[in-house]
Amino acid sequence: MKYKVLLTHELFPEVHKKLQDLFELEVGIEGKEDLIKKVRDKHALLCFLKDPIDREVIDAAPELKIIANYAVGYDNIDVEYAKSKGIYVTNTPDLLTEATADLTWALILAVARRIVEADSFTRAGKFKGWEAKLFLGMELNGKRLGIIGLGRIGKAVARRASGFGMEIVYYKRKKLSPAEEKSLGVKFLSLEELLKSSDVISIHTPLTPDTENLINRERVYMIKRGAIFINTARGAVVDENALIERLENGSLFGAGFDVYKNEPEINPKLINLKNVVLLPHIGSATTQTRLAMANLAADNIISVLKGGKPITPV
Repeated sequence: MKYKVLLTHELFPEVHKKLQDLFELEVGIEGKEDLIKKVRDKHALLCFLKDPIDREVIDAAPELKIIANYAVGYDNIDVEYAKSKGIYVTNTPDLLTEATADLTWALILAVARRIVEADSFTRAGKFKGWEAKLFLGMELNGKRLGIIGLGRIGKAVARRASGFGMEIVYYKRKKLSPAEEKSLGVKFLSLEELLKSSDVISIHTPLTPDTENLINRERVYMIKRGAIFINTARGAVVDENALIERLENGSLFGAGFDVYKNEPEINPKLINLKNVVLLPHIGSATTQTRLAMANLAADNIISVLKGGKPITPV
């Protein structure tokens, strides 16, 4: 008997073939009800971050041996319940570090130099020649970058910051060793100190019960006046409404988002703000990275269904 695998959304042809050569593969779902229907007889599930893999889905699949999430995050999966059922849960860590760090800097630069505003202005035929005060932005050299969450991605962002002549401070629950701080050129601050003193703030924490609403209303109002706020982590880490208030009243220079609290829904107030750059969750969206993630998710399934251990268990 061939094991059966459900892939919730289309990936790359070579990854499909890798799975089809070994297993019976079904591709595509249309919403949660369809997912519940199709997962019933499956032994492996390869899902996306947007797929809610809750108790109802898990209970619908009595033969399920592994849930392979096509993402580094896994807040879409009830991991503890899956474990209680003897189901492995895997993710795709390490592979998207550099791509996400690059995108973080793309957002920082786009906000600081008002790239999206200037592009729209130019395309609309409004450019009539050089002007002294046309789209004045923020110069990054000599400014302070505050990184919240200095894991793999946060460290990659810090390494890039040195090229812009920025002072780098960070906050995380467990401080780095003095040697690692020196190597990265970073200084630890409390979260409150970081928010009050940083010119650019970038979030790089996973979404956990401890980090949900970490930057709450009180902390949003601690952010230094005129600062830039960047979120490529998870929308629920930040009180989005409080941040919008500060963007609307002009007390922040601007913000860049790749993630949103109620993703894929985006608060209409964000869409109407000119000092905000909005992206459709593309932090890892390079061909190299997304293909590597797909292969790792598939390899986790292959390893487990062949009787081995997962490569990257959560």
